[in-house]
Amino acid sequence: MKNEYMKATALAPSNIAFIKYWGKKNEDLRLPVNGSISMNLSNLLTTTTVEFDPDYKKDDVIFINDDLDHSVGEKRIITHLDRIRSRAQIKVKAKVVSKNNFPSGTGLSSSASGFAALTLAASRAAGLHLFEKELTILARLGSGSACRSIPDGFTEWLSGNSSETSYAISIYPPDYWDIVDIVAIVSDDKKEVSSTEGQKLADSSAFASLRFSKINNKIKFLKQYLRVKNFTKFGELVEAEALEMHAIMMTSIPSLLYIMPESLKIMHLVKKWRTEGYEVYFTLNTGQDIHLICQEKNRGKIYQLLSEISEVKQIIVNKPSKGARLLNEHLF
Repeated sequence: MKNEYMKATALAPSNIAFIKYWGKKNEDLRLPVNGSISMNLSNLLTTTTVEFDPDYKKDDVIFINDDLDHSVGEKRIITHLDRIRSRAQIKVKAKVVSKNNFPSGTGLSSSASGFAALTLAASRAAGLHLFEKELTILARLGSGSACRSIPDGFTEWLSGNSSETSYAISIYPPDYWDIVDIVAIVSDDKKEVSSTEGQKLADSSAFASLRFSKINNKIKFLKQYLRVKNFTKFGELVEAEALEMHAIMMTSIPSLLYIMPESLKIMHLVKKWRTEGYEVYFTLNTGQDIHLICQEKNRGKIYQLLSEISEVKQIIVNKPSKGARLLNEHLF
């Protein structure tokens, strides 16, 4: 019956983690070994339309302007649809159309924005009206970092010890602080090892246990710097945290080398620019593209400096963003 199906479209941002997680204590539930803090990004976006219709004989997943890739594969999407169908107590097949406005599989957290958009669109299309906490838990089951893309602005993902206690909350709205995230895309090559697979190696690093023993203090200090808007202390911690996470990757067995020569060049330049009076700090997710964090007053200069680097293929400027939200216009 036609009244049994619905269509919904959602837009969700990617996010940049200031305090990161690398490794899971429960693979099936995607429970992280530690909590994390992130900021949603205004111009790294995924739009997804989901329609459940009895006329569909099988699930159909379409990516616009993108190849099907290992980070957000069709199998994972259909598995997530099955979770939502089970919750909604329906068996209707779906059509999913999704598009990014940025490269996927390069360490810009396309799975975060992708599964956040899919979770909101599919749950609403299935007739579910979930609270934000429930949406973050459901999104986490698709992709851990997706839970951070559901709430607005600056978010904290509580690690928890069960599915019900591992969820994300907004700790500050998007307009809380006028900091800027400038992404320098140095390569759109997809990662050889996905984040999901790479995290399984975390414990093989000799430094993993030391990192985990200090991570809760890091979270406490970062929240303190956020609260008082101490940009220098905040930036120093964020930069050191990125290097520490990549140190774990590099020393795992086998090693994971996500940072490329172009990435390193920008990291060196950021340190140089600070000596010249431009306060900017770098961070990376699990890939080669660099996020530069600065204050609004330095945005223009940092953009100019990046645009003069031949290795930089694209620059995307982000402000703190709202989380996942529904749209009225559909992709099909």
